[in-house]
Amino acid sequence: MAKAKAGSRVRLWSFRLLKAGIALALAAFIALVIAVTIARQSLPSFDALKSSPNGQMIRVHAADGSLLVSLGPSYGRWLSHSEIPEVMTRALVSVEDKRFYMHPGVDPIGIARAAWMGYVRRGEGRRLQGASTISQQLARNIFLNNSYSAGRKLREMILALAMERKFSKSQILELYLNKVYFGGGAYGVDAASRKFFSHSATDLSLGEAAIIAGLVKAPSHYSPTADAEAAEGRANVVLNVMLDNGDITSAERAAVDFSQVRMVPEKAQDSVRYFTDWVLPQLDNLIDEREQPLDVFTTIDPRLQRAAVDAIKANVPGGAQGAMVSLDRDGAVRALVGGLDYVTSNYNRATVAERQPGSAFKLFTYLAALEAGYTPETRVTDSPVTINGWSPRNDNRRHVGEVDVRTAFAYSINTIAAKLGMEVGFATVADMARRFGISTTVNTHPSMVLGTSEVHLIDMTRAFASVARKGVAVRPYGILKVATADGELLYEHEDDTSRVLVAPWVAAGATDLMQTAVNTGTGRAAQIGRPVAGKTGTTSSNKDGWFIGFSSGITTGVWMGRDDNRAIPGLAGGRAPARAFASYMKVATSNRPVENFETEVTLPEWQIEPDEEAYGTPDNGMMVDENGLPLPPPDDVDGQAPDGMAPGDAGGMEAPRRIDQRWIDEVLGREERERPAPAQPQQAPPPQPQPQQGRQSAPPPRESESILPPGMQPAPR
Repeated sequence: MAKAKAGSRVRLWSFRLLKAGIALALAAFIALVIAVTIARQSLPSFDALKSSPNGQMIRVHAADGSLLVSLGPSYGRWLSHSEIPEVMTRALVSVEDKRFYMHPGVDPIGIARAAWMGYVRRGEGRRLQGASTISQQLARNIFLNNSYSAGRKLREMILALAMERKFSKSQILELYLNKVYFGGGAYGVDAASRKFFSHSATDLSLGEAAIIAGLVKAPSHYSPTADAEAAEGRANVVLNVMLDNGDITSAERAAVDFSQVRMVPEKAQDSVRYFTDWVLPQLDNLIDEREQPLDVFTTIDPRLQRAAVDAIKANVPGGAQGAMVSLDRDGAVRALVGGLDYVTSNYNRATVAERQPGSAFKLFTYLAALEAGYTPETRVTDSPVTINGWSPRNDNRRHVGEVDVRTAFAYSINTIAAKLGMEVGFATVADMARRFGISTTVNTHPSMVLGTSEVHLIDMTRAFASVARKGVAVRPYGILKVATADGELLYEHEDDTSRVLVAPWVAAGATDLMQTAVNTGTGRAAQIGRPVAGKTGTTSSNKDGWFIGFSSGITTGVWMGRDDNRAIPGLAGGRAPARAFASYMKVATSNRPVENFETEVTLPEWQIEPDEEAYGTPDNGMMVDENGLPLPPPDDVDGQAPDGMAPGDAGGMEAPRRIDQRWIDEVLGREERERPAPAQPQQAPPPQPQPQQGRQSAPPPRESESILPPGMQPAPR
């Protein structure tokens, strides 16, 4: 009796659940019918869908208005269903949706198969694939996006069902084959045929149709111009599926010979693509327009861009890469080269790569010292120094004793740079680098003063440009203005001179140092017959070579090295990079008047042996790990100044100009005014250096911190 009652309750609940399920399914079906009906009524007409383009076309112009490149969708001739070769439609249907002519827009068998594969491959983190019909793909391409969500998938299915109710199968195929993306910017089968085979889609062979049909799955991966072998492999898959589905015969399959398929080789991408890759993503922050065709007018100068490419290719060592950035005085990018060949490697070494700058980084050390009260005439001493167990050494393994700051910079003396960094504080040097636009991480280990922190070439060039602009911040930019195709102005660049990084006299002092480095120091190969100021940089083991400098309102940075960071024998900033700089700058400044710097060149009062950086050895001989921490130095014998290297008689030379208040008054045309003499550092025994953290104030070095040796009086300031 109890068992009978229990069985009755089970049957009752089963019946109730069945009724609820049927009611729920009926309600879902009614809701689906209503949704499809509403969607069908809201769909555009067939003619409207034919005329609507896909994507946004962007035309990029040079500074002179010439067209650099046109990016975005490319469309061929619209082909009606009857004009599209039957081999093309059969190939597409076979590989993408073999039950296309049987299902109502959504394929239940395909959905069930995809669900089963998802269950079998659960835990692999892979998406469900293979369930979308041609109608669903068309709905997604026209009305939706490629986001992967249940809501988007449901809308896609509703739209596919609605399209099947409104349009015929042939109309859906016509829309699909004229709108789907086939890679390389080509939308539609005719654009794809012209791009890859250089003829209209009306003349497609079976092999060519198989190649195009195979592109839909992954256009970039199976592109015949990028990877012909992958494209042929995918086409063979398409042909085998067609054979299995009965769309072609065995004889037709065997007759396909891909060696007879003539594919158009990819046109060499101009180096300007490095520039467009950098500048175009900035549009998202400048304008909101996402649909209308755009004309983007940029700062690039085609003549200078060609000169930059020629200079890099003519001077880069074998097996190495090179990059160049050239900025006008307001930050306008006039030339940008990110590598030797864009097609071979589109990696942008000018804006993306991070490399150690070597002694080029000393700019920030000397800027900090100048701001703290040093001048180019301040006397300093080249002698051994140890800071927290790190002992930098000069390239020639010698020490020349007393020199001035100008000479120390011109010949890239490492020990003095280390002492100056210790004097002003390594955190102050790092702050100076960040102030001037270095966006990468700058460590504060003692070795950082010799350029062990990795940087971007464009950031370093920006910093030197800010010095050339007398301490006013320079921000590189590449877009002058943006307008729609009908001329509506959406954006126009405005120069900002409100941010001052250092006082003009500090920038003038740095220019003095860098001009001397080019005239008599490590940067002599960068001379171009007019005033140039700049700095070389070479990293340990000759892995990187840099030269960055400016003249006549143009600032240019050059980097050379290998992508795998291997050493390059003979590479040094004073050699190939400096020669590339000179080659380019002769062209860049040819139409500009000669501009003299506001500080005259003062040659060192005695000539020391040139820094070996100019002859191919690294200019920062210390060894550090990847974090900038010093490694134990190899056995080395501290050398003394060689014979004939001691300071000599100045020979009655006129005392060099001091960059002081009097100088500022003269430059600005103000009456001279009296001011108290600044404090002067006194002689002191050589300190036991301790790195100082934090930024120091502007007064000159204190007596307890002086780097001058005993018995030597500092030059007047």
